[in-house]
Formats: sequence, C-alpha cells, structure tokens
Amino acid sequence: MEKAIRNQVMQVTEELLEAKPLNRGHLLVMGVSTSEVAGKRIGTAGSDEVAASILEGALEVQRNHGYHLAFQCCEHLNRALVVARETLETFGLTEVTAVPVPKAGGAMASHAFRHLEDAVLVEEVAADAGIDIGDTLIGMHLKPVAVPVRPSIRQIGQAHVTMAKTRPRLIGGARAVYILEERDGFQ
Repeated sequence: MEKAIRNQVMQVTEELLEAKPLNRGHLLVMGVSTSEVAGKRIGTAGSDEVAASILEGALEVQRNHGYHLAFQCCEHLNRALVVARETLETFGLTEVTAVPVPKAGGAMASHAFRHLEDAVLVEEVAADAGIDIGDTLIGMHLKPVAVPVRPSIRQIGQAHVTMAKTRPRLIGGARAVYILEERDGFQ
C-alpha cells in the first residue's frame, strides 16, 4: 500500500505542476490526513508509515523541480506549518515554537518535522499551489486567487484529493487589459 500511496502522490503532484509550473521561487502547501488515506475518519488513526510514503513521493517530485514545501499541522497547533529553515529564510516566514507530534500536529506534520532538513514550524504561508489529501482545508495557506485543479485520480489511498493553483488578482474594469500583446506602441 505504501508504494501505491507514494506513486499516487507523485502522480497528482506532477499533474499540478503541469497546470502551475513551480520553481525555487514558489511554495507548495500540503495538507494531509493519514487517517483518511487509511480509510478512517480524520484525526482518529494517524499513521507514520502512510506519512513516510507521502513525504517520500512529495520530496522526490520536489527534488526534480526545486520548489519549496510546507506541511500543514492539524488544528491543535492552529494549522501551523512544517518547513525547512531554508524555506523560512527564503520567504521571510515567522517561526513559532512547538514540536508537532501525532496527537498535536498530526502524523504527517510530525513525520515531516522529524525528516525534513533543519525543520521548523511557521505560523502561516501564502503558497502558490496546494494539495489537500483528506479534506484538511488548506485554503487559508494559499495566495488569492485560488483556482481548482482536477487530478486524474480523485483519491490517494481512501482520502479525497483536491488541488489548487493560484494566480494574481485581475484588477480593473471593462477597459482593463490582462495580456500584453505588444511592448512598443501599446495603447
């Protein structure tokens, strides 16, 4: 089961990257209920093994593209996020003091905290894209405007998967132009 989960995570992440290419200047947030992946109710059956499979798949794709990752904690840590210290420094994030554990933070955040290089906890992020595995509600950590991206598979394990990319806000009115067609002589 763990290899299938890893492969599913890699598949949906690659599909998200087709819709929204990410690089070193971008942040991808992941919210994960390992309980839901295992077919249980969110918050009831956290699994370090499932978390390990998800982290392995997420890191493998990340290494190929270079973007930064953030893993959302559960509500017991106010939805704080686990990131590498490099991510904190790159995005000027605010560090908070807590150690995610399975019963306060969740199995995924706890596993990421123990296995990411120089992991820290931050209060909030404004991510460029996100993957929500198990309906953990990551919207608070996405930049406006979030646009749904539909994966070809709707579940990882037994958990429902939703994804989003973001785009800049469109401002203006009827006269606004959103695509620059010509640099010189543009009216």
